[in-house]
Amino acid sequence: MDILIAVAVLGGLGLLFGLILGIASKVFYVQTDPRLEQLNAVLPGANCGGCGFAGCSGYAQAVLEGRAEIGKCASGGDDCAQAMAEIMGVKAEKVTRRVALVRCSGYKGTDAEGKPTGAKMKGEYEGIADCLAATKVAGRGPLICKFGCLGFGNCTKACKYDAIHIVDGVAKVDEEKCVGCMQCAAQCPRSLIVPVEYGHHVTLACASKAKGAVTIRGCTAGCIGCGLCQKICPKDAIHVEENLASIDYSKCDACGLCAAVCPKHLIVDSKKAEGAAV
Repeated sequence: MDILIAVAVLGGLGLLFGLILGIASKVFYVQTDPRLEQLNAVLPGANCGGCGFAGCSGYAQAVLEGRAEIGKCASGGDDCAQAMAEIMGVKAEKVTRRVALVRCSGYKGTDAEGKPTGAKMKGEYEGIADCLAATKVAGRGPLICKFGCLGFGNCTKACKYDAIHIVDGVAKVDEEKCVGCMQCAAQCPRSLIVPVEYGHHVTLACASKAKGAVTIRGCTAGCIGCGLCQKICPKDAIHVEENLASIDYSKCDACGLCAAVCPKHLIVDSKKAEGAAV
């Protein structure tokens, strides 16, 4: 009999608590905007952080609340932006695809005569294989050039798309795989990785602001600030500032004249390179 009473009491308490929880769920119910689920559905779910938020759901919430603009999803690109705009009932500008560019051409090796090419080393580094750690020793790292890629792969570890690898001691980006989330840039202690518009065939991969003579001592492939590229550009799209040439892609029409006159062969015209390879 005692057992039956105990079971009845527990059953009654269960029903009571269930009733209380049911009432509480109704009283404290917070209505969710159905557009939030729709926004999450069109986002890629990569949670790469390229939008500036912790994940896709955080970005979707921010767009819904008007705290973020549509078009910040690097992984989703223009298709995602247009889908989000339709859900929100607004018009979105076309999103231009961007990819990462590593501003260093310093292949670390030797030529046929055994002479060092690209970035020159101060000595053999035997410390932790980490870019940030390497900058803390031997006067900002094992390279003579204090602007060069250290090549220990912090950027490769950060990439969720297998789009960046260390090739001959320097990080190289596979543009076809890169979505422009720039998580690799966040891990580079020398801030060498920047976004550029996908499809631009003329690139200048150097970040050295040292004077020409200093650059030459540290790297055979560095920009010496000679200004030949600036003089020949018909679109005023390339300028030398602080001993370093930089390209304004909003003006550049990829004619390749700057690449042809660069004495260090630092400026690369991939269209011509592909043609020569063929």
